[in-house]
Amino acid sequence: MGNWALWGCALIIFAECGLFSLLPGDSLLFTIGMFVALGTVSLTDSKASTLVWACVVLTLAAVLGNLSGYFLGRWVGPPLFKPRDGFMGKVFNQKYVDQTHEFFDKYGSRALILARFVPMVRTFVTLVAGVAHMNLRRFMTYSAIGGVLWASGVTVLGFFLGQIPVVHNNIEVAFILIVFISILPMVAEVLLARRRRGGQVSPATIGD
Repeated sequence: MGNWALWGCALIIFAECGLFSLLPGDSLLFTIGMFVALGTVSLTDSKASTLVWACVVLTLAAVLGNLSGYFLGRWVGPPLFKPRDGFMGKVFNQKYVDQTHEFFDKYGSRALILARFVPMVRTFVTLVAGVAHMNLRRFMTYSAIGGVLWASGVTVLGFFLGQIPVVHNNIEVAFILIVFISILPMVAEVLLARRRRGGQVSPATIGD
């Protein structure tokens, strides 16, 4: 696809950051960085300047995606997440909103930054912010910080690691590792939650 790969990726990043969660954002950002390093994506005569432009485009896509998700949550959040059957009921499940609400309550505004690195959560946290009518200026500030760290950070990582032959010659393995690393926060949270529940002592036990 040549340079069209960048624009296709930007469109997917936009959608994942506010509209639709089941998309491979981390892998695509890494791939664009690698494509820039290999010369497949070339917007200028310099790979460095192409990387800068790619980071700008992808960061804007991520931030604008957040903004669209915010207003989507503000306008149609409640009816969007109402109980329903079928595919839409699974994608827009109320439990995702509840889990993201807990994440948001726990980390506050930092959730908008941290959520960037957690699949699924990065989509729904923007919707929850809209449903909760979070201050727009505050929302945009933290969304922009998270967008730069995530979109630019993963793309730059792909640029440098993509120049290593063992990486770009085994890109499928690299994708699997990226997916694995991206879900580590969720796995860690599940394990910690189970440990916390396991460490709770019931009243009956205290009485004994």
